[in-house]
Amino acid sequence: MRSIWNGTISFGLVSIPVKLFSGSEDRKLDLDMLDKHDNQRIRYKRVNEKTGKEVVWGDIVKGFKKDDSYVILENEDFEKANLKKSKTIDIEEFVNQDDVADVLFKKPYFLEPQKEGSKSYNLLRDALKKTNKLGVGTFVMRQKEHLSLIGHYKDALVLHVIRFTDEIRDPSELKLSKTKVTKKEVDMAISLIENYSEKFNLSKYKDVYNDQLMKIINDKAKGKTTKVEEVNVEPTDAKDLMAQLKASLEARKKKKAS
Repeated sequence: MRSIWNGTISFGLVSIPVKLFSGSEDRKLDLDMLDKHDNQRIRYKRVNEKTGKEVVWGDIVKGFKKDDSYVILENEDFEKANLKKSKTIDIEEFVNQDDVADVLFKKPYFLEPQKEGSKSYNLLRDALKKTNKLGVGTFVMRQKEHLSLIGHYKDALVLHVIRFTDEIRDPSELKLSKTKVTKKEVDMAISLIENYSEKFNLSKYKDVYNDQLMKIINDKAKGKTTKVEEVNVEPTDAKDLMAQLKASLEARKKKKAS
C-alpha cells in the first residue's frame, strides 16, 4: 500500500508521527464507455472553453472566481490556509463510541506509525481499546479540512473521516408518514428483531453483485442468457402487517431450530 498522507497525531503533549493509508477499496468492475455504433472507447478531453483546444495537465491551474476574474491558487496557497492542520491531527477531545451516529461516517483510513512513533502509537491504541473511546480531531488533506474520529481496528489505529454538521441534510424535509402502529405490532417486531439478532461477524457478508455481474458478462460473451430469480417487491399492506410479522417470526424460529 502507498501512504496518502504523512503527518503527526497529537494528544496532550504526546506526538505520534504516522502515515495514512486508505482502509477500504472500490470493488466496482472497470467498465469502459463506448460508442454504441462501433464499440469504440469514448475519451474525455480537457478543453479550453474559449479556444476549443485540448489543455495538457501541466498547464491546468485552480482558480476562484471573484467578480469578473479569477484568483489563481498555487499548491503552497492551500498549505498556507492552515499549515498546522496540513501536517498534524490534533485530538481535541475523546468521546464514547456509542455517542456517534452512524450517518456521520464516510470512509476509514489505517494509520501506521513511523519508526520513532511506535511506542506512543501502541500507547494510544491500547488506551482507546480499554476505554472504548474515540479521539476527535481535524486535519487537512487534499485541499479540504476533514473532521475525524480516531479509534482502533484489530491491532491498528483507524481514522474515520466523518461529516461536519453542515454536510448532513435535515431529514425533516422528507415526506414521512404519521401512520400509527399498535403496541402489539411493535412488540411483535421487537420479538422478530431479537430472533434475528446475532453477534456481528463482518466476514460472513460478501459483495456478490460484482460476481453476479461478471457472470452476466461471461454469459453474454458466450451468447448465453443468464437466468434471473424473480423478486417480490410488493409492499406489505397495513392490514396484513401483523400476519406477516407472525409468519416471519415462525419461519425464523424454524430455521434456527433446524
